[in-house]
Amino acid sequence: MTLVDFFAPTRSETAAHLDSAVWPSDARYNAEGRIVVGGVALADIAETYGTAARVLDEREVRQRCRAYRKAFPEAEIAYAATALLIGAVADWITNEGLSVVVCSAGELIAAFDAGVDPKRIILHANGVSRETLEVAVARRVGRIVVGSLAEIDLLAAAAARPQRVLLRVVPGIDQDSAPDNPAGFPLGAATAAAVARVLGTPMLDLIGLHCHLGSQIYNPDHYGEAIRRMVAEMALVRHDHDRILTDLDLGGGHAIAYRNGDAEMNLTELSAIIEDALDAACARQHFPRPNIALEPGRGIVARAGVTLYRVLSVKYSDGGHVSVVIDSETRTRTGTFAGVVVANRRAGGPLVTATVAGRAGDIILATDARLPADLRPGELLAVPCTGAYQHGSPRTRVIAVREGHYAQLVRREPTLLDRDAS
Repeated sequence: MTLVDFFAPTRSETAAHLDSAVWPSDARYNAEGRIVVGGVALADIAETYGTAARVLDEREVRQRCRAYRKAFPEAEIAYAATALLIGAVADWITNEGLSVVVCSAGELIAAFDAGVDPKRIILHANGVSRETLEVAVARRVGRIVVGSLAEIDLLAAAAARPQRVLLRVVPGIDQDSAPDNPAGFPLGAATAAAVARVLGTPMLDLIGLHCHLGSQIYNPDHYGEAIRRMVAEMALVRHDHDRILTDLDLGGGHAIAYRNGDAEMNLTELSAIIEDALDAACARQHFPRPNIALEPGRGIVARAGVTLYRVLSVKYSDGGHVSVVIDSETRTRTGTFAGVVVANRRAGGPLVTATVAGRAGDIILATDARLPADLRPGELLAVPCTGAYQHGSPRTRVIAVREGHYAQLVRREPTLLDRDAS
């Protein structure tokens, strides 16, 4: 932005509505011009609990669960707890019929503490200790996913009773999004050796294969190709070992929009691709149709979350650049969130492009936020689509909203900056 752009009287763009691509479906402006989510004005939440605060719309989470159940009526939907796992969220998703995927001792304990049925828990063994595996086996966790020979051996040593196992493989699918470099066995000799190792271990019951193609994948064809390769591998296991694997877990990684225009995974298209690929692959291999599981995380909770911050300062440079400092130390995705808006009033004048940063100065929340030109310290900013993976240090308070009611789920941890301020 130039100085001319900043002061030009013809610049009349205003924030007229909330972007449905990133906000909860029931988010709106009320008669006073304040943003309302779950029937509660965000400004009221900020006044009650302070900021920074993450607001979770229970209705949105449940609707997302139901959308997956509707799109994949014959599949198991297992929520990837790494996205966000607190007791209330676990309760919401399990009440909607979802299972839970955990990837650490902390997540496993949180799932147990939330009362999740162990049979509905899938544990990924990558990076997990023997003690954690022993607890998982003793508590009769439904499935444990292993992706290396070391994990197989560790689980074998920890298993004092029979344990159902999924073998994590890497099908080698090229993706449009950046790969996560997941643990797993490449299809071929490595997978064959792993299958033999598990089948040769008395306490491990190999029931199927698992794959994870990456994150923010919006092209459903990748999953179709993965199915074709995975079913072929399952048929090879039957041929070599006379063993029919009954389960195929396709992982998660479904893309969601962080800003308007971002590509998203279309669940209807994904469902059709999966069905067609299963029919074709099973017919070609003369293989019985396996039980399918999917592991969405951000696809369930991301759009349900809105994070609130107070404006601490607004600075205008000689070149017209605007810098906004907020009360946050949250470590988040630098520059991702362009949908930052003022929550305590409806902007009615011209907008400017601003950089929004935490008070430490080195954590950039947004680089191109469109905010009111008359933004003032003390006002409230809201950042949509922050329900998943927004891990902060300190831990940000979490507030649940539903039908006009709200309650604190997680308290905020104090920081040295708070002590200095007092």
